[in-house]
Amino acid sequence: MSPLLRRTNNTLNQIQTPYMAWFKRKEKGIHTATEDKKDTPKGLWYKSPTGKIVDTEELEKNFYISPEDGYHVRIGSNEYFEILFDDNKYKELDAKLTSKDPLKFEDKKAYADRLVAAQEKTGLKDAVRTAVGKSKGSDLVIACMDFSFIGGSMGSVVGEKIARAADYSLKNNIPFMIISKSGGARMMEAALSLMQLAKTSSKLAQLADAGIPYISLCTDPTTGGTTASFAMLGDINISEPGALIGFAGPRVVRDTTGKELPEGFQTAEFVQEHGFLDFITPRQELKNKINLYLDLILNRPVRA
Repeated sequence: MSPLLRRTNNTLNQIQTPYMAWFKRKEKGIHTATEDKKDTPKGLWYKSPTGKIVDTEELEKNFYISPEDGYHVRIGSNEYFEILFDDNKYKELDAKLTSKDPLKFEDKKAYADRLVAAQEKTGLKDAVRTAVGKSKGSDLVIACMDFSFIGGSMGSVVGEKIARAADYSLKNNIPFMIISKSGGARMMEAALSLMQLAKTSSKLAQLADAGIPYISLCTDPTTGGTTASFAMLGDINISEPGALIGFAGPRVVRDTTGKELPEGFQTAEFVQEHGFLDFITPRQELKNKINLYLDLILNRPVRA
């Protein structure tokens, strides 16, 4: 090797050594303590069906509505109770009521196992929660369905809790509200599920006879037996923008009739246009709108 080449190599080694040594592992293995490990944060962003991205904290502050496109994200009873009850204070009714499996139903999974799995996953006892509390200072009974529990399907417990909530309203002369979010009857309970349509409808008739207001709020989705019973029996039937409302879903109707469906078929706007809804209200106006209706229908001073 020539003297010039030797000097060049020595110079490169002197330059590289201080800068290359920093990334050489001195100890093998990973030595970070478990409590010091940091996971990538999850759930910080929400993407609406139209592709709009929104921060979840901003979404929560905006009543779970995407601010750019107005999309109403599906929420459950916890969120609706927080929106409608003053200071999120309420008394839950029949909180421990749970479903049984009298038919010993089993498809790919035993119904009893499906119930346990749904309860563990959601922290709920069944697909509806009922509660009483103050809304703008006046008493209100609310039955709110949770779609996360077996698709918000209506079984014996759902019907029973709604019936008991109606009885509570009747006994205490308090307006009643049902927030529907359901795929319909619970097939695992067969005829026992279908009986709830008649049970809940008869209770609502008793409220009507007593002159106690009943408000039905249809949210996304309100379908099947729910639509065929209490969801369409309100003194006023209202909805959130864009909610799917119907009996059979659009795909079933299309396949059955063999015809293309009109644009917006079974959306809240389409249903209102055809006379099945009284009005549609954005979620942030919901509390004011229902209380204004109650003040007017009960002939009492309008609350601010």
